[in-house]
Amino acid sequence: MNPGQSTPHTHHLRVLRTARYYTLGGGEAPRDIWFVLHGYGQLAGEFIRYFSDLASDDQLIVAPEAMNRFYLVSVDKTPARDRPVGATWMTREDRESEIADYVEYLDTLYDEVAARHATNGAHIHVIGFSQAAATAARWIEHGKSTLHRLILWGGLLPPDMKLGLDAEAIRSVPLVIVAGKRDQYVTPELLDAERARLDTASIPHRLVTFEGGHVVSRSVFPMLTAGQA
Repeated sequence: MNPGQSTPHTHHLRVLRTARYYTLGGGEAPRDIWFVLHGYGQLAGEFIRYFSDLASDDQLIVAPEAMNRFYLVSVDKTPARDRPVGATWMTREDRESEIADYVEYLDTLYDEVAARHATNGAHIHVIGFSQAAATAARWIEHGKSTLHRLILWGGLLPPDMKLGLDAEAIRSVPLVIVAGKRDQYVTPELLDAERARLDTASIPHRLVTFEGGHVVSRSVFPMLTAGQA
C-alpha cells in the first residue's frame, strides 16, 4: 500500500447552524447596546441575568451563546437528563475555523440587532468575560461591525494577538480591563505584564478593579456607565 494513501486529508465544509441569543431591556431606540459574551462552560440565558440591573429602555443587553455545547460532568457521575450543560467559544482544535465562524456569527447577530432596533446614534459596548475576552477582542480585530468600546472582564487580549502598527482595530476603540482583586486567573502578575504589553504597543486602556474574584460583579456597572469609564 502506498504510505500516502493511509494519511487522512483534512477538509472543511460550510454548513448552516442555528445560534441562540438572549436580550434584556431595550426600547425601540436604545441609547446603549451591550453585547455580553459569556465565559467557558456557561450558557447565555444564565449569564445575561448578571446584567439585569443594567437593562432598561435605554440600555439593551444582548447575550449570544457560543455554539459548542458540552456536558459539564461525566456520564459516570450524573445521568444525561440531569447533567448541566455549558458552552465554549472554541478549543485549540481547528482554531482558525472556529475563530472565523464565531466572528461571522457575531457580525450576523450585530446585523440582526440593528434590524430590530434603531441603532443610529447608539453606543455599542462589547463585554467579553473570561474566555470570551479573547472572543471579543478577535471580533474587534476581524469583524466588520461598528463597535465603540471593548471591555475585557476577567480576561486579557489573546497572547498571540499582534499589537504592532497593524493593530489599528484594537487601537481605535477605548479599551477597559475589569479585574477582581482576588481573581485566580487574572493575577496581579499577569495584569502587570498585560498592561506593560499594551503600553509598549501604545494602546490606551483603563483598569477597573473591584473586591471579588472571577465573577461578574454588579458593583462595577456604575463605573462602566458613569462618564463611559
